[in-house]
Amino acid sequence: MRYLTFALAKGRLAKKTMGYLEQIGITCEEMKDPDSRKLIFVNEELKFKFFLAKATDVPTYVEYGAADLGVVGKDTIMEEDRRMYEVFDLKLGKCRMCVAGPEKAREHLTSGEIIRVATKYPKIAKDYFYNKKHQTVEIIKLNGSIELAPIVGLSEVIVDIVETGSTLRENGLVILEEICPLSARMVVNEVSMKMEHERISSLVKNLKNVLDHRD
Repeated sequence: MRYLTFALAKGRLAKKTMGYLEQIGITCEEMKDPDSRKLIFVNEELKFKFFLAKATDVPTYVEYGAADLGVVGKDTIMEEDRRMYEVFDLKLGKCRMCVAGPEKAREHLTSGEIIRVATKYPKIAKDYFYNKKHQTVEIIKLNGSIELAPIVGLSEVIVDIVETGSTLRENGLVILEEICPLSARMVVNEVSMKMEHERISSLVKNLKNVLDHRD
């Protein structure tokens, strides 16, 4: 039996995913060692390998078959737009992708004028404005505090992840439009899905049972 390799987004998401996997009997003791310098963790008995990657890299590892499965946020899946199957919503890290800005920016979204949109997610922003709203916009890619952009006049609005909305409120911004709900998803390499269909389907089914009972 060949190994099934999992790419997990580093941080809280990886820990929570491993918690779910443990509930269906898939464990990896090596990963619990906080001092470990290892890059790949193995469960020899069950033939599973795990590695931690930067969230934005997980879809790349899965598309190219370096990982059979991955767990990563829907925002990353949409932004990276890789060829792979999205098979399961783990309902972790629930939040929303939104258009936000000062209240007065609301009129810019209906007037059809060209506006500037600051975001860490240029692909998602472009898809939303061009394909759904049919509005021409200038997209400005930022890496840091997106909320700053409309405050200092760099952009009229922003496209960003909103969890509670408190950061927006503190900076005098509001949600103007909701693009889509987000949460962590399990993704599978296209070839792995064919070759290991039985093992992967069984794993997904067992995880769904765990989540259904939790809900």
